[in-house]
Amino acid sequence: MEEITKKAPKKNTIENQILVIFGSNGDLSKRKLLPAIFQLYLDDLLPDNFILIGAGSQEKDEESNRVEVKEALLKFAKGDVTAFPEKLELFLQRLYYKKVHNQTEEDFGELKEYIDTLSARLNIPKNIIYYFSIPPFLYEVVAAHLVKYGLNTEDDGWKRIIVEKPFGYSYDTAIDLDKKLRSGFNEDQIYRIDHYLGKETVQNIMVTRFSNGFFEPIWNRKYVDRIEITAAEKIGVGSRGGYYDTSGAMRDMIQNHLMQVLAVIAMEPPSIFDSESIRNETVKVLQALRPIKTSEIQDYVVRGQYIATDVDGELQKGYRQETNVVSNSKTETFVAMKLFVDNWRWGDVPFYIRTGKQLPERVTEVIIHLKPAPHQLFKQRCVAQSTNMIILRIHPDAGVAVDFGMKIPGAGYKVQNVNMAFHYSDLAENKISEAYERLLLDCMIGDSTLYARADAVKASWKFVDPILQAWKTNPKIPLYFYECNTWGPNESNALFGDKQLKWRVPFKKFKTD
Repeated sequence: MEEITKKAPKKNTIENQILVIFGSNGDLSKRKLLPAIFQLYLDDLLPDNFILIGAGSQEKDEESNRVEVKEALLKFAKGDVTAFPEKLELFLQRLYYKKVHNQTEEDFGELKEYIDTLSARLNIPKNIIYYFSIPPFLYEVVAAHLVKYGLNTEDDGWKRIIVEKPFGYSYDTAIDLDKKLRSGFNEDQIYRIDHYLGKETVQNIMVTRFSNGFFEPIWNRKYVDRIEITAAEKIGVGSRGGYYDTSGAMRDMIQNHLMQVLAVIAMEPPSIFDSESIRNETVKVLQALRPIKTSEIQDYVVRGQYIATDVDGELQKGYRQETNVVSNSKTETFVAMKLFVDNWRWGDVPFYIRTGKQLPERVTEVIIHLKPAPHQLFKQRCVAQSTNMIILRIHPDAGVAVDFGMKIPGAGYKVQNVNMAFHYSDLAENKISEAYERLLLDCMIGDSTLYARADAVKASWKFVDPILQAWKTNPKIPLYFYECNTWGPNESNALFGDKQLKWRVPFKKFKTD
């Protein structure tokens, strides 16, 4: 393709640019990145002059790469790809491929020549995004090779790198990785992607709070009793056993995804609504987390591991029977914890976080439990426990609900809980973008609001690292076992310190079946 087909100019024109995906033949690229980029193309959101260069270890030419990408889109893209045959073919013409061994320095010299040739031939400036869809141990290797051949310099156009989590394996390794990335790239060039922050409902938490006069005044310790954050998965580790056994639920979910969600929930209003101000406020939350002392870990954190279980007549594997998992593994597949944000807004309000695999539902939601009214006039007349809640469903069936008490029709004053719920799917005229679509587009624009900053990553690791170290060094800290299709170890309910309280079952109103 010698010339990119011109389109009508967009109102908010994105600079012409090149996207290079390292690991373009991998699962993440095929399942998420390529479908997301294709959808951006269908939505007319890509720059007029835009190409995607796949960089992988396989030997193949550009046409065979396009054939493979087409197969991946037919299999994984959202919607019917065949409904846009002409656009699909035009999109495929924007794809290029270069064989690159990530650990072979010389290959990056050849990649530079390839980029230079395409840039000149297609009249595309060297505004380049490098997406690291590769194992974490290769991040610093690939970054160093890019620096070696000047592929990081911005004399001829901006350069940005996107790195997937995990951002380090511990507090020390996170600092070391950041130091090595920063040796060749500035902080404003590094985009640490967390797809949870790309979810529509996570972004809308800020809008729900800061644009509604009936939410923000009560979003504090005076009116909030406690907050629950749940991220449950219905499946086990599957083919990811090798990775997961060195990671566990704490590193895989809490250190990144759920800490970021907590930060958005608890943040102060930014002075202005821009990337720097928003991320300044979320970092303050993470830095205000009350450290959990080693002697307190058993009281504040519960870990579990799923075991073989008969579920509806079908035997589900236990974690230790999964592929590439050691037979005596102590890796946690479930974590529940109680923590506090020590600042003026949230002083002594407990936050409860739990995540796990092989649970009854795949769901992510936040429940803000409000304190009861000061004088409970109808306490003895409630059919069920009287409680007011704000429920933020992140996934699936994204939406917002409010739970409150109402009088049951008829004589007397019997009260029961009712709810008002809003589904994002009700906005039928508006397309809800996938997380990777939103995040990739933000990076193309240069908006880092929904990407993790270095100081946020460090603050999160600083909080969870002592827990991980205690689990590793203290055999007396129990690992509880739980059956598949249950909500984890019963011991997790003890975190509430009140026999009347326990984890809420995810809000059923959002279910569409």
